[in-house]
Amino acid sequence: MSTTGTDRPGDDTRRRAVRDLEEAFAQLMGEFRRVWAQAAAAASPGMLPGTYKTLGAVARLGPVTLSTLAEKLIADKGLLSRQVTELEAVDMIVRSADPDDGRVRLIEITPHGRERLTAAREPYQRMLLTALGDWPLSSIDRLTSLIHALASGAVPRADDLFETGSDSAS
Repeated sequence: MSTTGTDRPGDDTRRRAVRDLEEAFAQLMGEFRRVWAQAAAAASPGMLPGTYKTLGAVARLGPVTLSTLAEKLIADKGLLSRQVTELEAVDMIVRSADPDDGRVRLIEITPHGRERLTAAREPYQRMLLTALGDWPLSSIDRLTSLIHALASGAVPRADDLFETGSDSAS
């Protein structure tokens, strides 16, 4: 009898650990929703969290088409188009013709949009710095790598899986 990733000794313990992880993610996502709502309001009074998320994605992705944005955010193009229009109305993003294909419109953050996004993120980044203040940098790096691996479905690097005992706070 062969074993698979879901059928091996200690399966009940693994299921319990995964269930606990799922609950921790639910708690973390609830906190993210709260923070995004506060950040959206800080970026522009009345801004919805989804619109704030769109602004952040445009900032991260650089000049981007609506189709690419919809693909990256796994969102409806109609909804994103309305959000982009809202962001354009408050001078946080601008649409322009793609220099390679004039039929395509590129969406890009404006300096005002970047300034408002930076200001909105500041309280949360301060909170993270405080929360992780006593963590060794290698642990923060390890957690970041593990989250990226989980999000992409990749197997984590071996050196991210195990404590090396050489963590330092610097």
